[in-house]
Amino acid sequence: MSKLVQGYEVVIGFETHAQLSTHSKIFSRAPTAFGAEANTQACAVDMALPGTLPVMNIGAVERAIEFGLAINAHIAERSIFARKNYFYPDLPKGYQISQFEIPVVQGGEVSFFLEEGKETVRKTVRLERAHLEEDAGKSLHEDFIGQSGIDLNRAGTPLLEIVTQPDIRSSDEAVAYAKELHKIVTWIGICDGNMQEGSFRCDANVSVRKPGAPLGTRREIKNLNSFKFMQQAIDFEVRWQIDQIEDGHTIQQATVLFDPDTGETRAMRTKEDAADYRYFPDPDLPPLVIDRDWVERVKGEMAELPRVMAERFVKDYALPEYDATQLTQSKAVAAYFEATAKACGQAKLASNWIMGEVSRRLNASELSIDQSPVSATQLAALIGRISDNTISNNAARQVFEGLWNQEGEVDALIEAKGLKQMNDTGELEKIIDEVLAANPKNVEEFKAGNAKALNGLVGPIMKASKGKANPGQVNALLMKKLG
Repeated sequence: MSKLVQGYEVVIGFETHAQLSTHSKIFSRAPTAFGAEANTQACAVDMALPGTLPVMNIGAVERAIEFGLAINAHIAERSIFARKNYFYPDLPKGYQISQFEIPVVQGGEVSFFLEEGKETVRKTVRLERAHLEEDAGKSLHEDFIGQSGIDLNRAGTPLLEIVTQPDIRSSDEAVAYAKELHKIVTWIGICDGNMQEGSFRCDANVSVRKPGAPLGTRREIKNLNSFKFMQQAIDFEVRWQIDQIEDGHTIQQATVLFDPDTGETRAMRTKEDAADYRYFPDPDLPPLVIDRDWVERVKGEMAELPRVMAERFVKDYALPEYDATQLTQSKAVAAYFEATAKACGQAKLASNWIMGEVSRRLNASELSIDQSPVSATQLAALIGRISDNTISNNAARQVFEGLWNQEGEVDALIEAKGLKQMNDTGELEKIIDEVLAANPKNVEEFKAGNAKALNGLVGPIMKASKGKANPGQVNALLMKKLG
């Protein structure tokens, strides 16, 4: 059931522009590298000089096929390019070549896990389509006194526009979906995912309604270039729309921008409908035909997909589905896990440590898994010492700290810090007998049925052993002595 905000249901659909990782543009041979001097990567085709014709980039098509396969979508055997007409200074042709009625990728879905209270739930967002199109140029308003400049370096850059059904019901879901989509396109290598450079741009269509009512009027928040701003923008827009409706106003369909300095959205222009763009098939481009052999060849060349790898982790390592999904958030994390699990033979313990202590330290230090001071081999050795009862979990954290600070290897750290567990039963029994004799009240309370009284005995035993006693062994011996 959807979470309501002030009695309203939030409805969100996403449009994401993923810049495809080709070296040249979608309809010309001009390069796509980021950061070049203005107008140095725009050829005659990009500038729409008379007599020029577009030629399809096969690499862009293959990347669209890869995406379709990654999300279990239908790859259209025949799709059409259309002219989307609008007039901006940074669009030299006066139209954008895109796809409208028949996109190359149709349907599909993206699934992810989401924390809801104390529960972790699986969510699925249906995709409507993903279509190929060209990017526009860029209008520059700074450093030009009283006028604007036009940079056409981005004009013609290949994009895959990925459109969802209106299945998202909160800003938390929106961010989780966007992160999962970002993972997919970067994993399969069709997009570098750099949000700051505009390689992965998200537009959120937000509306609100009373439960059971028809869909409300949507406002589109454009060009959200960070997950943090995405959440802030959606939350503000939802509150703003509800306040407007409660005050008796009508929501007008519009395109809005988010201002991170104020934390507010503001209207940029009224939102166009498809009819306003006067779509019609581009006469300069023939239909795009993709036969099954081409799809199968692309499929055969693709690396293992994250969802397929996650299924394998569940099967081969007996991991919960949640663990497997978290460990396949990136190829680097997945590789680190597999190396650790194979070396120590304790997959679940490896998963717990990677999702727990390793991730916590990496996040705090703003490091990627590739930059971890603790290698998979070292983590496996540490887990091995936990498994064979050489050290306790608490001691293991101290060893991990030493590994992180590069103070030595696992066994050397255990020895240097005196962390080896006491496994000598005779020595341990002597400590337990002394603690039992010194705490007769706890003994009596436990025998009278107060199970919590046992904690008053375990603590002193661990203290007397300087934390070296095996907690499991302590409990077993205590229960035996106390009957």
